[in-house]
Amino acid sequence: MIDTQDSQTVIRRLAIVGSGLAGLTAARKLAAAGVDVTLFEKGRGPGGRMASKRLSKPADSSADIGAQYFTIRNPAFRQFLTDHAGTGCWGTWGGRFRYQGADNGWQSMRPAERYVGIPRMSAITRSLSSGLAVRAGVRIASLDRDGDDLWRLTDTEGRVYEGFDTVLLTPPPAQTIDLLKDSGLSMLANDFNLQISRMQACWTVMAYFPEGAGADFEALMPNSPLLNWAANNSSKPGRQDEGEWWVLHGDPDWSDANTEAAPDQVADQLLKEFHQYGDITAAPGTVNVHRWLYARPKARTGPGHLWFQGERIAIAGDWLDGGRVEGAFNSADGLVSRLASLGLVQGL
Repeated sequence: MIDTQDSQTVIRRLAIVGSGLAGLTAARKLAAAGVDVTLFEKGRGPGGRMASKRLSKPADSSADIGAQYFTIRNPAFRQFLTDHAGTGCWGTWGGRFRYQGADNGWQSMRPAERYVGIPRMSAITRSLSSGLAVRAGVRIASLDRDGDDLWRLTDTEGRVYEGFDTVLLTPPPAQTIDLLKDSGLSMLANDFNLQISRMQACWTVMAYFPEGAGADFEALMPNSPLLNWAANNSSKPGRQDEGEWWVLHGDPDWSDANTEAAPDQVADQLLKEFHQYGDITAAPGTVNVHRWLYARPKARTGPGHLWFQGERIAIAGDWLDGGRVEGAFNSADGLVSRLASLGLVQGL
């Protein structure tokens, strides 16, 4: 049978900016279809908001500072993790989870299978990135086309990466919009729905309790204007901490209003809330603070992904599909399916 597909339209070389779950999902699926994929990651390694911070005291400790757990509603997501990450780097996190209702009464969170990376959340993205071409420590500053109408990427150090017929952008919306504008593609940036593209900040505090915090729960969500979440990171499977590391997440609105606050002040305020709402009397030892400028989408619905046929630029990320970890997979999976339906990807 004669193949009438125009070979010039098929995606052969793809650049992906960002190596969080959305970028890695697309990379895995497209690489399996024979596409030459390169990921560009501004950080030291893959992960995105499935990030973990290694902690020096006590030795070999770490804390999940981004997504605290994930659920699986889409069977395709479970199959993807099983096929591409294996089963040894993620598992179920059980325990006592509670939240405070509008009447300030405490209730147990509804039963659910909550999954985490083992021995840390970033183990999943590390496993997914194995065998892929990931250029870490590279921040892409602009895109432009060469004489052959192929995309050329330039990083903040002036280094150039050439020969890509398609580009997939997966950073948070504000960073994606800035990159498009810096590349003379304001018309694409202007297509963003402002409600969809709005993301809120999150202050994260990691507090170490050498003798344990003395809590009778593993995680709680209080009815607090400051503290959104507190969890015993050391209670997750595969952690072997001496003592307990607790992770506290600030309320999104409060974090937005206090993005320029001093980290010490943030830590003091969130720990005070934790002690109050968690009925904690123990004092922490080591305390670390991390600020996420773009943590969660304001809107809980979105188009799933964006595809600009004329420019051959795609955009994917959890913020386009509800903000959950699984939303990052759904966004990239939907994009790949769309590209296949358009005849731009073969072999799926």
